[in-house]
Amino acid sequence: MEIDVPTPIGEQEAAATAFEAGDHLAVQASAGTGKTTTLSMLATRTPRRGRYLAYNHAIAIATDAATRFPATATCTTAHSLAYRALGHRYHHRLNAPRVPAWKTGQDLGITGPVRIGPHEITPRTLSHTVLRTVARFCHSADTDINRRHVPALRGLDDPGLRRELAAHITPYARRAWDDLRDPEGTKVRFDHDHYLKLWALTGPRIDGDFMLLDEAQDTNPVVEQVFLDQRNRMQLVMVGDYAPAIYGWRGARDVMTGFHGTALALPRSFRFGPALADEANRWLTAAGAPIRLTGTEHVPTTIGPCSAPDAVLCRTDVGAMNEVLHLLQAGLRTALVGGGGTLRALALAAGELKDGRRTTHPELVLFPTWGAVQDYAAHDPADSDLQPLVGLVDKHGVHAILTAVSQLHDETTCLVTVSTAHKAKGREWSRVQIASDFAPPKDTDQPGPDGTPIPAPVDSAEARLAYVAVTRAQNLLDRTGLSWIDRYPDTATIG
Repeated sequence: MEIDVPTPIGEQEAAATAFEAGDHLAVQASAGTGKTTTLSMLATRTPRRGRYLAYNHAIAIATDAATRFPATATCTTAHSLAYRALGHRYHHRLNAPRVPAWKTGQDLGITGPVRIGPHEITPRTLSHTVLRTVARFCHSADTDINRRHVPALRGLDDPGLRRELAAHITPYARRAWDDLRDPEGTKVRFDHDHYLKLWALTGPRIDGDFMLLDEAQDTNPVVEQVFLDQRNRMQLVMVGDYAPAIYGWRGARDVMTGFHGTALALPRSFRFGPALADEANRWLTAAGAPIRLTGTEHVPTTIGPCSAPDAVLCRTDVGAMNEVLHLLQAGLRTALVGGGGTLRALALAAGELKDGRRTTHPELVLFPTWGAVQDYAAHDPADSDLQPLVGLVDKHGVHAILTAVSQLHDETTCLVTVSTAHKAKGREWSRVQIASDFAPPKDTDQPGPDGTPIPAPVDSAEARLAYVAVTRAQNLLDRTGLSWIDRYPDTATIG
């Protein structure tokens, strides 16, 4: 099948020239600049055989990329490579019936509670923590499970107590991993990330003359290591955007910054016009990103109020739920990207605590009552992210939240879509409104020239997330929820 490849612009032509010269490439490609299109151009310009690799299952490479890449470039995910090489040996363990975590823990030898400081950690909580430890190990590039893979439990804040928890959890996590390594193991439910990790630990050699890694900034360390290990066997090309590397919480890190190769950039966005590019550049400046965007002149993008957005983007799940409740009360058919499962689980956990029962939800498992959660959220500055959840439950009630989740529409039939900025990554809408839960940094105690307090610096991770949010718009951006950036003159665009 003949591939219809667009005529490359200057920056894409430079990437193609460097690729044809055999260089390893790290291409910084910002929002809407045609990352995948550029990769298909590179593959089309050579008779050599190679691979287009994506980690994220949400990237529809099986259907989309197959129409955009030549037959000489095999489009695949890391998981599919791992399955063909090793995962098929565990086929009979995949899609097994779900097993309660407490039952898995029991099979691993967890039979009673453990007291750590003032807390009695139940077998159920220990079991959940063991499984989360294994998951964190599978996302890492480490060869063995150690205490840094053990997740922190909210409320267990003392470093010494955390080390004590890790010392108790680690042996069980290693026992769980031993079971997962065994094709005939039966104790732990086997999933796709398990065979991916097992494959990565074999030091795989991938066939081909080149490998193209898409969305490189969000690649998990386990896939990053496999990719980098091919360096002496094939030409490596990674394309991604430094700015929205927003998945550090799940193990992703910025592989592009330390990559040894020719660094290029695709700064021109075809998604929006110059006005929105200027707004995006303010956040790129705040994030310390090394790239600046230019918009496409003939794309009519404006910045201003929007009374009928196609999408409302929020900072948090709780902020998204607040928007959903508001929109449903206004009688608008509303969708929530990713569905309401996370919020439903939190609401049910809050309901259990309000009824005087303990909950197994990992975020609230150490709290005996809802009052304890309220007190913790109000007085512990390290966990202020609990405050919005407490406020949501106390304002609307558990029943109202569960009712709202049940009334959500599909995106194909809704009038407005609500999403967190994290889940909006890779998406675009014509009219986007930024919600009010993107809180500005707190002021310092130092007065400025006009006598008002100087605002604290913008956290680089928050700036990257704001950048993702504002660059989802094509034609109209209502930036009200992020307009506080105007207090930072160093980010102003000189036009």
